[in-house]
Amino acid sequence: MNLQISGHHIEVTPALREYVENKLDPVVRHFDKVTGVSVVLSVEKLKQKAEVTVHVPGKDMHVEEAGDDLYAAIDAMFDKLDRQVQKYKQKLQDHHRGEKASLHIDE
Repeated sequence: MNLQISGHHIEVTPALREYVENKLDPVVRHFDKVTGVSVVLSVEKLKQKAEVTVHVPGKDMHVEEAGDDLYAAIDAMFDKLDRQVQKYKQKLQDHHRGEKASLHIDE
C-alpha cells in the first residue's frame, strides 16, 4: 500500500504523520485491497481541513472534513472513510453472493 501525506500551508510533523497512520490502520484492516492512500492536511484561514483519497480496485473514495481542530477533523474524516469502506466491501460481498445464487438456480 502506498501512503502519501502532504500539507498545504501546514508542516506535516512526525506527530501528525503518526496520528494519521494510526487512524488509517483500522480502515486498512477492514478492507485489505487498498492499493494507495493520499492524505492532504491544510489550513484555510481559521479552518483546519483534512481530506483523504483511498484507491481500491474499481473505485476511488474521497472524504473531506473541516473543523476548528485538525485532530478532530482527522478523526471525523477517518470515521466517514471507515463507513464508506465497510459499505463498499458489503456491496462487493452482496454482489458476489447474488451472482453465485443465480448460477445455482440456472443449473
